Amino acid sequence: MTDADRNRARRRAAERRFKVLGATALAITIAFLAFLLADIVRNGLPAFTEHRATLSVTADAARVEAKDFEGVLKDAVMSAFPDVTSRTGKKKLNALFSNAAEDDLKALVTSDPGVIGRTIDFEVLLSDNADLFMKGFTTSGADPEMMQALAAKAEISRGFAWRFFFNGDSREPEAAGLLGALIGSLIAAGIAMAIGLPLGIAAALYLEEFAPKNRWTEFIEVNINNLAAVPSIIFGLLGLAIFLNVFGLPRSAPLVGGMVLSLLVLPTIIIATRAALKSVPPSIKDAALGVGATEQQAVFHHILPVALPGILTGAILALARAFGETAPLLMIGMVAFIADIPRGLTDAATALPVQIYLWADLPELAYQSKTAGAILVLIAVLFLLNGVAIYLRRRFERRW
Repeated sequence: MTDADRNRARRRAAERRFKVLGATALAITIAFLAFLLADIVRNGLPAFTEHRATLSVTADAARVEAKDFEGVLKDAVMSAFPDVTSRTGKKKLNALFSNAAEDDLKALVTSDPGVIGRTIDFEVLLSDNADLFMKGFTTSGADPEMMQALAAKAEISRGFAWRFFFNGDSREPEAAGLLGALIGSLIAAGIAMAIGLPLGIAAALYLEEFAPKNRWTEFIEVNINNLAAVPSIIFGLLGLAIFLNVFGLPRSAPLVGGMVLSLLVLPTIIIATRAALKSVPPSIKDAALGVGATEQQAVFHHILPVALPGILTGAILALARAFGETAPLLMIGMVAFIADIPRGLTDAATALPVQIYLWADLPELAYQSKTAGAILVLIAVLFLLNGVAIYLRRRFERRW
């Protein structure tokens, strides 16, 4: 074998080792991601279902008029379990049912006053411990004997937990929902894009097409690139110092959250827009100038439309980053327990990532599944945003 053959064999062996290492690294990465996603799905699926026990409830007119829905439900429970007479037994029995069932009964009576004075079959929401017990978590804290008695005397049904999507936060795990946090995230992200997108595109257009190339523009470009790598919590400190301490805007408001997030996404939008503008062939601008167009007309009528798909892609990716941020919002107070659904820009609100952070810190077992379920919702939203970015890229992209 000649030296050339041996060198060729060594190069091919090195190439095969490199391919094996690359395939191994990819397999390990996929395995870790699959394990993480499977664990989140396994823990989060219980959050999307809930159990209810059907009891005969008499909507006594006097109690309803006094808004004593708790007493109505307790009477129904005691009627269904007349053999439970001790104080301890009654306490354990009542602990199987959620306080949120009172709101459900109130909503039913409000929507259908004809049930007042009648005895109806009403599905009473189980408490978090009883619900987890029915889902197979034997260590949930529910009394097994009481659960067996409940299963023997009442029809227990399992259904989709719509309240997880249509309720705000709650001290009762089985009644806690994502709607308040989701609306807070949408408002804050919308404000961030309403501020950051026009400013970012305008700044990128000026720097790329109109600004003179000198030391000052180079200094600005370097600092924009550096800002894109600044930890997000620094923007939260900036928002705390300026928007809250100087301008006196309300804490925990999605308006302030959106303004802080606009500072966060602004460098990303500028960089993405400049990259899209640079990808446009110079011949397009030269042709426009050659037929008599002004510099401004060439940019806005010819270059910008061609660069639009890349700009939209960068904007949606910036939106996805803003939607998933937590640290800046913690600094401006969007970390408080807020049960009400925000109705305006200055109403107290939290955000979906912050809600995940809050639930993860709570000791109740039911909040663990709520946390994982909220993570699944957040991942689904981020996947949707990235899917829209890919669609826009392919829909409007022009090949040269």
